[in-house]
Amino acid sequence: MAEYNYEDYNSSYESSREEHQHFLQFKKVFLPCTYLVVFICGLVGNSLVLVISIFYHRLQSLTDVFLVNLPLADLVFVCTLPFWAYAGIREWVFGKAMCKTLLGIYTINFYTSMLILTCITVDRFTAVVKPTKAYNQQAKRMTWGKVTSLLIWVISLLVSLPQIIYGDVFDLDKLICGYHNEEISTVVLATQMTLGFFLPLLAMIVCYSVIIKTLLHARGFQKHRSLKIIFLVMAVFLVTQTPFNLVKLIRSTQWEYDAMTSFQYAIVVTEAIAYLRACLNPVLYAFVSLKFRKNFWKLVKDIGCLSSLGVSHQWKSSEDNSKTCSASHNVEATIMFQL
Repeated sequence: MAEYNYEDYNSSYESSREEHQHFLQFKKVFLPCTYLVVFICGLVGNSLVLVISIFYHRLQSLTDVFLVNLPLADLVFVCTLPFWAYAGIREWVFGKAMCKTLLGIYTINFYTSMLILTCITVDRFTAVVKPTKAYNQQAKRMTWGKVTSLLIWVISLLVSLPQIIYGDVFDLDKLICGYHNEEISTVVLATQMTLGFFLPLLAMIVCYSVIIKTLLHARGFQKHRSLKIIFLVMAVFLVTQTPFNLVKLIRSTQWEYDAMTSFQYAIVVTEAIAYLRACLNPVLYAFVSLKFRKNFWKLVKDIGCLSSLGVSHQWKSSEDNSKTCSASHNVEATIMFQL
């Protein structure tokens, strides 16, 4: 994993050997189990979002463009987790080339996911605060969205080069995939904190503050639902990402904490919480949408999973009702509904 570096495996000098051994056993079980859970849930959720976005939404809006790139990044990200899970249980047995490749893939998709989240936030800001302009310039925004998505993948590749170049396999009681370079570690941490935490956080605070103010003055039945979704998105981001980034920041400024077993527990647990975003993103950014849920039931029906117990009829009635309701709303209400 990206956090598998040389310093992580220095023995604790302040803690007893027995306490440190307990921590190593805990880490050996807890992280691989967490990786596998995130892998399974993230694989299913992001695959569904990707299939529905491509074959049913057919990239009809800027939101659809981002909802292809976000699950794609998260999907590739979770596919690296089984390798790290095995390495946590045993050791790194996949060789130096695979080490560099997986470090690169892991990091590229981490940055891509976070930057796409930032773009989704800005897109929602434009759709709610300037709905008429967003609607009239939909084709132009689609073009810019595709260009922006391509640039994000390129930027993510560029900022991931240090991990790819300096990634290596080290023999520290067991074979470990990571990188051991103090200057590179500092650069990597600064980049991860800036692009992977502070930039999305700043975008959410600024954009969602204005969106909330706009919704509070708006008329429409979707207002309260939209506010709940906004608060949920903010809460999930803060709860999953803040602890791990805070712990990494503390470790970078106070290296003596790295010798404390209790602090090592904090790193492991907060890392596991941070990776839950790959499971929660599909729910937060796709399944809350009525349009997505409708297309999900279409997918279920198309692959023959609906039984003859009236589910198909219920889905059809719901679809007809939603179409009737949609037709009666103006542009602003429709765009606000995308929240």
